[in-house]
Amino acid sequence: MPVTILHSAQANGSPYAGNLKVSVTSTVGMIPVSDATVKISYKGMPDSIIETLDTDISGQTEEIGLPAPPPELSLEPGSEQPYSEYNIEVNAPGYEPVTVSGTEILADTLALQPIEMTPVETERQEEETIVIPDHTLYGEYPPKIPEDEIKPMDETGEIVLSRVVIPEYVVVHDGTPDDYTAPNYYVRYKDYIKNVASSEIYATWPENAIYANILAIMSVTLNRVYTEWYRNHH
Repeated sequence: MPVTILHSAQANGSPYAGNLKVSVTSTVGMIPVSDATVKISYKGMPDSIIETLDTDISGQTEEIGLPAPPPELSLEPGSEQPYSEYNIEVNAPGYEPVTVSGTEILADTLALQPIEMTPVETERQEEETIVIPDHTLYGEYPPKIPEDEIKPMDETGEIVLSRVVIPEYVVVHDGTPDDYTAPNYYVRYKDYIKNVASSEIYATWPENAIYANILAIMSVTLNRVYTEWYRNHH
């Protein structure tokens, strides 16, 4: 399908806009969900639908332009919220409804929102609601736990790899380091890097700044994999 930009941003009188494209797949087999109805509303006004789209044979919608704050807000720390937030409600025959609350739209950027839908197994449909929290550069979160710059290396069985090895999965500990009751989750390395990057970087930053931050995220992740997780599990 050729890309079509809808101009709802201009219709709302905003001089700034970002684009949104929704991709809908099934949780079974990751197959595209076509003919899904995608309704978009402001986060604070979920009952006021501003756009309704349909997915194509690839499970994707057209790109839609949505109002967003000025791009310079995302380039200065401590500014007001630099992105607008929207709710996305998806319905499709044979699938349970899904609502994503808090999709972030930055000016002059394209937001890709993937959504997975679960096939209906019974006659009763239960809607799934996914809430996206505030971006870490804007929201109020507990400060990061400080770490020693130089860590002791008195453990036995140290392994020094001859080259950088990219793991397929990393272990994400859902709690503080000293909370041994918190669960561990195995997450694909690429997905983990993408999730961290999208939480700590604005897409409006200069390209070199984005590259530098992603390289730093990858470096820290690999360092922890092979100095903490790998050492303690092998």
